This record gives sequence, C-alpha cells and structure tokens, in this order.
Amino acid sequence: MLWVKSFHVLAVMAWLAGIFYLPRILVHYAEGRAAGEDVRRLVIMAGRLYGFMTLMALIALAFGVWLWQAYAYSGQWLRWKLLFVLGLIGYHLACRVLVQRVRAGAPVPGGRALRWFNEGALLLVVPIVILAIVKPFG
Repeated sequence: MLWVKSFHVLAVMAWLAGIFYLPRILVHYAEGRAAGEDVRRLVIMAGRLYGFMTLMALIALAFGVWLWQAYAYSGQWLRWKLLFVLGLIGYHLACRVLVQRVRAGAPVPGGRALRWFNEGALLLVVPIVILAIVKPFG
C-alpha cells in the first residue's frame, strides 16, 4: 500500500502545481489582453495545463479512494478533509470555467481579482494537509 500512497502523493503534488500555476497564467492573460498584447500563447498554455491538472486530479482521486477503502479510514478528521477536497474540486471546476472563457475570448476577471482567486486554493490545501497528517478529532 505504500506504493499506492506514494503515487497518490505524487499525483496530488502535480495537481496542486497546476492549481497554483494556472491562475498565474490567467493573471498574465488578463493583464496582457488589457494592454493590447498578443496573448495567444497564454491561451494555449492555460488549456494544456488545465488538461494536465485534470488528469492528475483524476489519478489523485482514484488513488485516494483506493487508500480510503484499503485502510478503512474513518473519523471526523476524514469527513472534514473530504469536505475540503470537495472544495478543491469546486475550485478546479472554477478554473475550467475561466479557461473556457479565455478560449472563447470572453471577458475574465482582472489581474487583481485573479491574484486573489489564486490565493483561494491555499485556503483549501492547508487544512487538507493538516487533517491528513495530524488527524485531529480522532
């Protein structure tokens, strides 16, 4: 099971790399577009990164469910962790909406709003890590 846990952690790391980097690409897109710059490469980058992070999310979730079933994890800490994971999935889907808007050339929030959006992921990831390692609440 340590192999499963290792692959779960690796997939989560790759997913989170995308979760943290994609909004930065969108910041550059929004600011570049506002300045009249050519942002076509950023549109391609955002789409490709979203595809990669979606694949990593699916792999991470699959290994996470496998671990959950194999170890029969339970307890209040797990319920809270799963709630934050659902929030992270929601954040991921919000990124999808933004990428679709970028691909369509539709308006997106400004650079400042996207910077704040970027920080939102951290508010979900920190509790997930603490709950997974510390396992408070028994």
